[in-house]
Amino acid sequence: MSLQNIYHLRRVADTAAKSCYICHKPSSSVLITPDNKDFFYACPVHLNDRHFCSAIVDPEDQEKKRKEEALAREIEKVKKEYEEKQKRKKEKKEKKLEEVAKNQEGPSNSSDKKDGHGQSDEKERDEKIETLKKSASSESPSDDGPRIFALHKNFYQMRIDRLRNLEAAKRNRQRLQDPSFFPSVPSGGL
Repeated sequence: MSLQNIYHLRRVADTAAKSCYICHKPSSSVLITPDNKDFFYACPVHLNDRHFCSAIVDPEDQEKKRKEEALAREIEKVKKEYEEKQKRKKEKKEKKLEEVAKNQEGPSNSSDKKDGHGQSDEKERDEKIETLKKSASSESPSDDGPRIFALHKNFYQMRIDRLRNLEAAKRNRQRLQDPSFFPSVPSGGL
């Protein structure tokens, strides 16, 4: 029997949580082999423990994370630029209102024109943000931590021993059910 030392992290519902393999506290994180031969529950704390398991880093996942971070930074940058533009427009508007008040004139039509221009800038900013969010949402959402782990040799050996013991117990149960397994009563003789 060969069991690969590759375990994928899966999450179950909180209602289906079972005891952790190490500390026996309820956990909703499951480590399972790709061929579904072995699985066990493990706390997220133990997944970060370097003496229990180590993450197998996938370069594609790292690239996706970098892209998502760059996208988030770009969204923030667009928002800041828009806020700065709005501040400048408010300052200009206030200055014009002060000038109008000084000249004792009524509100001019130029401020109405500015409002229309501000709305087009706002639409433009919203469109930029929406396109950035759509491109971010088109990619699959990823969890914060790694998804593939390799157990350290002691824990891996414990899992192999457990599976061997289960197989041996199953074979023994089958042998005990077979009548030819037991010796027959001696016949003839005395």
